[in-house]
Amino acid sequence: MHHDDLQIDTERLTLRQPTRDDFAGSLAMWSDADVTRFIGGRPFTHEETWARLLRYVGHWQVLGFGYWIVRERDTGRYVGEVGFADYQRDLDPPLNGVPEAGWAIAPHAHGKGYATEAVRAATRWADRRWPGAHTTCIVDPDNALSLRVAAKCGYVQTGRATYRGNTSLVFERPSAPV
Repeated sequence: MHHDDLQIDTERLTLRQPTRDDFAGSLAMWSDADVTRFIGGRPFTHEETWARLLRYVGHWQVLGFGYWIVRERDTGRYVGEVGFADYQRDLDPPLNGVPEAGWAIAPHAHGKGYATEAVRAATRWADRRWPGAHTTCIVDPDNALSLRVAAKCGYVQTGRATYRGNTSLVFERPSAPV
């Protein structure tokens, strides 16, 4: 594992691998109905958020990639979670193991461009990690904010898919030359 996998610094943010100490910030974010409106449709429980954090750690352990916890560089304040996963989703049509980007930002940090800054840092990392490969993401068609972040970060809609009975838009981003 390279050091730049463990931590990425941007102008305003630090992205680093999750630890147990991130649980409180994660729980506060995933308990917020505005955050989960387009991700599962309801606030996550304590148990579900704990399972999510363990899933992030497991991704790094098993697959060598995953989600970073995003914090403000100046204050250390929790901002959100950004990264790549292989969730083996029961998606129709399937993603076939292509790394899936995702992001969630705590309400107090909305409107500052943090999601775009963090996702751009993550996609630059992906370009180094998987040269010549593409990444994907799925976004609820009603999630205007995430649709804008996806577009700003180079994701282009390639289709639609059904997940848990709902339609998601599927996006791909070709790898940029490093």
